[in-house]
Amino acid sequence: MTTTQPVALVTGASSGIGRDAALALTAAGFQVAGTSRKAVGVTERDGFTLLALDVADDASVAAAVDQVMARFGRLDVLVNNAGVGTAGAAEERSIAEDQAVFDTNFFGLIRVTKAVLPHMRAQGSGRVINVSSVLGIAPAPYQAIYSASKHAVEGYTESLDHEVREFGVRALLVEPAITNTAFEANLLQPSASLPAYAERRKAYAAVLATEIARGDDPSIVAAAIVAAATDAKPKLRYTAGPMARRMSRLRRFAPASAFDQGIRKFNRLPS
Repeated sequence: MTTTQPVALVTGASSGIGRDAALALTAAGFQVAGTSRKAVGVTERDGFTLLALDVADDASVAAAVDQVMARFGRLDVLVNNAGVGTAGAAEERSIAEDQAVFDTNFFGLIRVTKAVLPHMRAQGSGRVINVSSVLGIAPAPYQAIYSASKHAVEGYTESLDHEVREFGVRALLVEPAITNTAFEANLLQPSASLPAYAERRKAYAAVLATEIARGDDPSIVAAAIVAAATDAKPKLRYTAGPMARRMSRLRRFAPASAFDQGIRKFNRLPS
């Protein structure tokens, strides 16, 4: 089957930002295929198709993209949204735990991108929209590996955009701040805890709980994703929500020492 409507593939679409993005793209006129690791077969949910996809598995990625092409005959937008969050001090996490985070947040994104680019190049158009974070441009004490994975996404996307632009394809970034979803409430804890970090870890958990409660609604991020998918002249970066815009400006324009102290104050670290 080939549709005349634009088609979007959204990873991690069973809840949170991914689900809101799938719904918003559907409302904007896209045929949407969302994915979830826990999906069984091909189902319809809230007006979009839901497929099984584990971004950490090469075969799963290839099968899901093949299903999209067989079902719709085209692919215009990829939203790389699937990811995992982390907690705990960097020293507390094992190398295996760190590698697992990168295998989802960074290499998972690369797997899906590599699978869709041949189709986008063949049709002479397409957009790869990578959901990054303000933690991809700023430090994040007690989320060092998550922040590192998003810094990697930023560098990869900006570089990729230069490579694929001549084929009619763009690679773009959406940068949310803290959102009020279960994602941030279900951060991966380290398998070992060190007493040296116990007090600061507890303080950070309190900060995070407060910020999640007043965080942006995922629909704000979904609106930024739709803008990235539909703008006639897309920007490389789309900050999603007032906190993300504020952090982006501070990172660019605030003196380094002032920005450093702001990070420490926000995270209740000694000055």
